[in-house]
Amino acid sequence: QVQLVESGGGLVQAGGSLSLYCAASGSIFRINDMAWYRQRPGTQRELVAIIGRNGGTKYADSVKGRFTISRDNAMNTVDLQMSSLQPEDTAVYHCFANVVNDVHLNGGDIWGQGTQVTVSS
Repeated sequence: QVQLVESGGGLVQAGGSLSLYCAASGSIFRINDMAWYRQRPGTQRELVAIIGRNGGTKYADSVKGRFTISRDNAMNTVDLQMSSLQPEDTAVYHCFANVVNDVHLNGGDIWGQGTQVTVSS
């Protein structure tokens, strides 16, 4: 089994910065896409940023220019650097990975348990 463990959430004032970290462990042959999603109160989970194995990235319009996603393929980690945070960024942030477990290409989508980010005004 594969687990994703997030860390780095917390409370920050508007305009501040936070970094989120996610590490994958378990039966991993390869990780394809890795991403960060968030779920704000009363809303559906939404994509924040995604990064392919080759480093290609895509961001939600609301975070472009403020957030940066990066990954380390050797360490099976994905990070999210967040700056100029605003109260509307308050959410539970979830790590995501599309994992291949073995050479037979078994695997699937894995989610982390989530980490709370709260931005005060």
